[in-house]
Amino acid sequence: MPARGRAITLWDDGLVTGTDGGSVRWHRALPDAAGWLAERGGTGVLRPLGKGILAVVTPHRVTAYRTGDGDLRWVLPARQDCVFAPERAVRHTTALLLAQPCAGGAWTGQVVALDDLGRITPDRTPLGNDGPVGRSEQAHVEKPLARPR
Repeated sequence: MPARGRAITLWDDGLVTGTDGGSVRWHRALPDAAGWLAERGGTGVLRPLGKGILAVVTPHRVTAYRTGDGDLRWVLPARQDCVFAPERAVRHTTALLLAQPCAGGAWTGQVVALDDLGRITPDRTPLGNDGPVGRSEQAHVEKPLARPR
């Protein structure tokens, strides 16, 4: 998967690797995914969510990483008696609509909407998914002084 000068690869043993074109920048292992990947393949597993966030969708969980450094941003486990179907995901504007078939229940409960902040819900709190700020990029803010006593 290309990502602004980087390449992200999903290996059949359940390893996700991020490179900068010349060297490996990060690795992440997907728990319980190697057997499923070998059996079903990786269709739909890597899903860009925007703002430098990559979702890795497996039947038991969705895990999101920052593409620049592989930092774990959030994890969404499948509900009890449900699995995610990565190959059935659909993009709608900024949201990724992900099928979560369950052993019963209404179809409306079997679709999850995601974006770079995680599951889309009313009144959620942003996570601050931006990369770490380097010394040269930090704002030059003076330290406030304590009031005299």
